[in-house]
This record gives sequence, structure tokens and C-alpha cells, in this order.
Amino acid sequence: MELSDRIRERLAALEPQSVELLDESGRHVGHAGAAAGGSHFRLVIVSPRFAGLDRLGRHRLVYDALGPLMRREIHALAIQAFTPDEL
Repeated sequence: MELSDRIRERLAALEPQSVELLDESGRHVGHAGAAAGGSHFRLVIVSPRFAGLDRLGRHRLVYDALGPLMRREIHALAIQAFTPDEL
């Protein structure tokens, strides 16, 4: 299973209404941590689970959902996290 598929699978725990995941690894060729198959991602996620949380709290939820992928396989992740009401 591709890394992007595993990321999406884990993010399902946040009950997102939408997930946009862009693999930007090609833009980081030669950069430390740029593993084959992708390790730099940009994420836009919309979930009611972010209601009442500040930016840091939302990012923590995402990191917790991704678990070991954040520690081993994802080198960089740019996150934009919104509630449905914010769009």
C-alpha cells in the first residue's frame, strides 16, 4: 500500500468531510529525509472534530491519527485543518 493511501486510511479516524493530500516529495529531491515513494506532503483536511480547537490542537489531532507514520515515514507535513463552518 502506498504511503499516501496509509495516510488517508489513518486520517479516517478524524471523520473528515474532505481530505486533500498532495505529495510534494518531487520538489524536495536531494533534501535530507526525502525517501523514495514520498515523504513531503501538504494536507488540507476538513473535520467537525476540529471544532473548539486552536491550530496547535488541530495539528496534534492529525499527528496522533498518523501515529508511527509521523515518526518514521513522513519527513514533512504542511497542515491546513478546518471545521466545516470555516469554509
